[in-house]
Amino acid sequence: MTAQHLAQLNIGRLLAPTDDPRVAEFMAALDLVNGIGKRSPGFVWMMEGSGEPGTGNTEAKIGGDPQFVSNLTVWEDAGSLEHFVYNTVHKRFYDRRASWFELMGRPHFVMWHVPAGHRPTLEEALARLAHLEEHGNTDHAFGWSHLKQARLWKTKACTPIAAE
Repeated sequence: MTAQHLAQLNIGRLLAPTDDPRVAEFMAALDLVNGIGKRSPGFVWMMEGSGEPGTGNTEAKIGGDPQFVSNLTVWEDAGSLEHFVYNTVHKRFYDRRASWFELMGRPHFVMWHVPAGHRPTLEEALARLAHLEEHGNTDHAFGWSHLKQARLWKTKACTPIAAE
């Protein structure tokens, strides 16, 4: 049986351009938060430019909109990702996301299993997000509630519309 890892995509649209003071605190924290993620137990891979809107890296852009942020990562397992999301400095920024991001009113976070060694593309990840929006939680694309072993999202997550 092929070893499986967990991929995740999280997208959002900033309330203002990246050089606007309204999003300055978020922008200044990207390197710190991404660095902690990369050093976290269970971290496998991060798409180049993840979390960096308007960068020269076209791989991380969504629809050519410089205010869109996409974060695409792969983790060994759900527990590793869950720990990073809810038990590190990431949680402080997660709790304050409404200060920097528009409310999307639709799913903006998706997870799915990938064979170990696979590096998903943004196009692949966006297709998984679209599948989740159209079909709800399935083995093909899902949110935290689909993972029986995930626990922290139940007590530490934001409101359901923003979390999944």
